[in-house]
Amino acid sequence: MSYLSGKTFSRSLMIALFSLMLGLTTLPVRGQQRIYSPISIKSDGPISDRLTDQDIPTGGGGFAKDYTIQLQRGDQVAIDLTSDEFDSVVLLLGADGATVAENDDGPDGSTNSLLFSRITETGRYIIRVRAFGETGGGNFRLNVTRLRPVN
Repeated sequence: MSYLSGKTFSRSLMIALFSLMLGLTTLPVRGQQRIYSPISIKSDGPISDRLTDQDIPTGGGGFAKDYTIQLQRGDQVAIDLTSDEFDSVVLLLGADGATVAENDDGPDGSTNSLLFSRITETGRYIIRVRAFGETGGGNFRLNVTRLRPVN
């Protein structure tokens, strides 16, 4: 009788362990709910959006929102970022994450941002919208314009 109960116990243990292994492999990963995916900008024109604490943490207590745009060598762009709710900062980053250009306050003395840049390499660029300082957020308007030479 003890042999039989030992065999039954081993079989039950094996079934439980096997079930546990199957359960562990099918559990969803809860820590990685969002994957970085910047918003693609297809053409010139204004974008109205909102910066919140659900956006990309900057590491300094603030948050940022990224947009991607395809630019060509020789393009000249004006990036205008305005908000009545926070002190805006706009950055133009290369595909490798290196800062190409940055602006905090525009030439009009306001806390809005206006950045001009001439593109030296064709590729995908990131436009990063963030608030100055550790906190801040709210509604904003982003406008990207490709400047054309006047003849």
